[in-house]
Amino acid sequence: MTTNGITTTPDRNSAQAPGKLILSGEHAVVYGAPALAVALDRYTEVWFTPILGSKGLRTAFDNLSQGQFYPIELLKSFKQGLDRRFDAFTRGDLTVQKILKRPDDLAVYTMALLLNYVPVPGVTSTKRLPMPGLLSSKSDLPLGAGMGSSAAIIAATFVLYEHLLKYSQSDQERFERVRFCERLQHGNGSAIDAATVVYGGMNRIDNGELSHLKLKEDHSLLRGDGWYWVLHGKPDAPTGECVAKVRDNHGDDTILWDAFTECTNTLQIAIEEMRDPREIIKENNALLQKIGVVPTAAKGFVAEVERAGGAAKVSGAGSVRGDKAGTILVHMPEDAAMERLMSKHPDLRWERLRITPQGVHLNIREPLSEPIPEDVTVAT
Repeated sequence: MTTNGITTTPDRNSAQAPGKLILSGEHAVVYGAPALAVALDRYTEVWFTPILGSKGLRTAFDNLSQGQFYPIELLKSFKQGLDRRFDAFTRGDLTVQKILKRPDDLAVYTMALLLNYVPVPGVTSTKRLPMPGLLSSKSDLPLGAGMGSSAAIIAATFVLYEHLLKYSQSDQERFERVRFCERLQHGNGSAIDAATVVYGGMNRIDNGELSHLKLKEDHSLLRGDGWYWVLHGKPDAPTGECVAKVRDNHGDDTILWDAFTECTNTLQIAIEEMRDPREIIKENNALLQKIGVVPTAAKGFVAEVERAGGAAKVSGAGSVRGDKAGTILVHMPEDAAMERLMSKHPDLRWERLRITPQGVHLNIREPLSEPIPEDVTVAT
């Protein structure tokens, strides 16, 4: 196949990872309180196309960037450079927004990290490292809205390159490495994001301990009944800034974080026992407003939801600046009421919230053409 003068041999194998939505515990989880999150049936997919004679890796990420070229011989120094930038961030010499120079860097760093654990064939080997080529992705997940887009692309890239390199990791290893890579995006490795995109389903993080929760087969969260997510716009303040602001204002307020803990525990019981969760969601929303991460416009939308008979709260970091809140979780028992409410907000994207029980995984398909010839030499 020739595209824009480049001869390629497509490999249709791909990997995909779900998004995530936090039900309760955002911000509080930083202080050892529990958090609940679910994997969404919306995905980021990553695939690889070898390019004959290429000397590097080119990215093509739909709706994310214009694409970048990364020479194979410079991948090691590229990873080391990002590690140094993260170290500068931890010293306070660099803001979190400046760790990554471009969106593509996160996926390429992920791939470069995996190579640290894999024996790489030498140039005289009959095997060829399946790396030079085109790394592509597409995503159903909104970017920068607290729905786990960065964790999803990391996890999918790991699983894809595990397949290409014939190197398998356990879910626990994937979880730890997704968390490690994601520190470049948010300034720390989010355990709840990493756990949810790797394991799928519903997960709880409590003082660093991870547990996977099972729901009844007919649960409304699996069917998408009464639960919704609304995209309220990309927040003006990134997650790292929101976390820092909350820490400055409320970091030592143990009574507040205990209240979040009680809220999360009560919501978990309501969900597991299929009770009406609206009152506890309202309490959660009040706590999030107290720590200052619910913009004025988002407060107005939540109030509209409550007047319509439902309950809503910010899901994710929210924002300490501007009017946009990222994703808002809504529980509305009556479908018609939700339809009427959202008809007043035609500019807002919204969907039913459905949990997927499956985490990141490989999609195996038949190749579209012959593989790269054995006599083709690629840089390693």
